[in-house]
Amino acid sequence: MANLYYREDLAAGQLAPGALVEVTGDEARHAVRVSRLRQGERILLGDGAGTLGAGVAEQVAKDRFAVRIERVEAAPEPTQRLVLVQALAKGDRDERAVEQATEFGVDEIVPWQAARSVSRWDGAGGSEKSAKGVAKWARVAREASKQSLRARVPRVASPVSFDDLCRMATAADAEVVALHPRSGRRLVAWAGGAAARSAQRIVLVVGPEGGFADGELDALEAAGASALVLGDTVLRTSSAGPAALAVLGAALGRW
Repeated sequence: MANLYYREDLAAGQLAPGALVEVTGDEARHAVRVSRLRQGERILLGDGAGTLGAGVAEQVAKDRFAVRIERVEAAPEPTQRLVLVQALAKGDRDERAVEQATEFGVDEIVPWQAARSVSRWDGAGGSEKSAKGVAKWARVAREASKQSLRARVPRVASPVSFDDLCRMATAADAEVVALHPRSGRRLVAWAGGAAARSAQRIVLVVGPEGGFADGELDALEAAGASALVLGDTVLRTSSAGPAALAVLGAALGRW
């Protein structure tokens, strides 16, 4: 299986059959020093926005390489977007959720500081801490996209407030799903229904380690969100979103 590398600054048309495309900087150093890229190796090069070029590494130096593109494939924009709203969690659990959600096909990831989130981005440092958190999640999503050979890197959005979540639940083009074990309705049944198939966006909301506060879940349902359960067992905040994406991927024909 070919390794995938990205050059997000490529202009339209630069990934074309016959083109020799150079990669420099951190991406090239990682390819050469860590992945041990060698001249003559077949690799994939993408722009991170849906276009992949397959070719052969013709030039390899310690901090750069160039690939001769042989063929190009363009992945269409998804007609239905899967969005994960992930609560901040302690340790690296939220980052593990980002990594696995990317591997399972999420289109957008949105950080959310829930009432019971142990990790906080609104303390000392404020906007700077939040910006660093978003940047870290974006790096995790990018690396997971490379590992899973994704043509399109999912977008990591700015953090949303709880009021923002409630507004999402009122949007005509979106179906908001809060994953919670108190519900008697299963995601797998909902995913096969008309609401899931017709929504332009399906927004999965996952709480932190301590779960949703009662008031949060009540308010989301009042705004129009559906509270659904995955199964009989309770998953960690790091695995609930990816598991739900797997269910949706199968039910909606993505897999």
